Amino acid sequence: MTATSTDTYDQVGIREDLVNAIYNVDPVETPFLTMAPKAKAKGTLHEWQTDTYDAATDNKAIEGADATFAAANPTVRLTNITQIATKTAQISGSLEATDRAGRGREMNYQMLKQGKVIKTDMETTLVGTNKAKVVGNSTTARETASILAWIATNTSVGATGTDPSPIDGTDPRNDGTQRAFTEGLLETVIDSIWNSGGNPDTILLGSFNKRAMNAFVGRAASVASVDTPAAAKTIISSVDIYESDYNKLKIVPDRFSRARDVIVYQKSMWAVAFLRNMQPLDIARIGDAERKQIITEYTLEARNEKSSGLVADLTTS
Repeated sequence: MTATSTDTYDQVGIREDLVNAIYNVDPVETPFLTMAPKAKAKGTLHEWQTDTYDAATDNKAIEGADATFAAANPTVRLTNITQIATKTAQISGSLEATDRAGRGREMNYQMLKQGKVIKTDMETTLVGTNKAKVVGNSTTARETASILAWIATNTSVGATGTDPSPIDGTDPRNDGTQRAFTEGLLETVIDSIWNSGGNPDTILLGSFNKRAMNAFVGRAASVASVDTPAAAKTIISSVDIYESDYNKLKIVPDRFSRARDVIVYQKSMWAVAFLRNMQPLDIARIGDAERKQIITEYTLEARNEKSSGLVADLTTS
């Protein structure tokens, strides 16, 4: 280049090169919330009933004998508390008036973003916390009992760990000594669920113990049986389905579940009940600022915890 050439270093007025898009890779998938059946709550105290059949026996009667009667087992009435979740956005008039890259109205963009965040908050509450229900009052927020406060019948816990008692959402589990996740622990829980009458279809777990499942012996045998030209060029390091002695279970990684827990559950036996569906609300302006709020009120409905189980107290590194 000659000394008289005009270049970009000397030029004034070059427009900025800003891509008209916004990229975000923060996690927003909420598998438990997405897959769970949805129900309608009609009060802050949400109630439902469970029942059991009489234990199977060698049923026989003498010919011609009179009928005998036993008292019927009453249903069990269970409750959980609705929890309010909320996010807000406040945008100044000046910001809304500017020409911004990657979005139209700033308020619309922020509300869309906060709508995704509130779902991850709900997922964390439902499967990523170990907490009992809280009735609340004028100075204390209501809280819904998470799934870990309900599962107690079919569990495998580490030393010093204990299950919720009573099984009504009032008592969180006590974490125990952590141990490695093994196929034997998983099989024990699945056996227990099946013997209790459940038909689990989903295994929910974090990334570390998803990796541990990839090393289970049963998977290694199935991969070794694959013998095709395409398979020879493919490294298979994951497993998506666990086929137990009773049924197939889908393995679902969840970024918001507790890393130390593997939840084995029957989807139809858990529901998210909404007292208020997620909705945007206009909040009164303060001076030169537009304000909105997203709000929802929900609770976890444990339709029958015997349908599900938990491998608890697992190592995470």
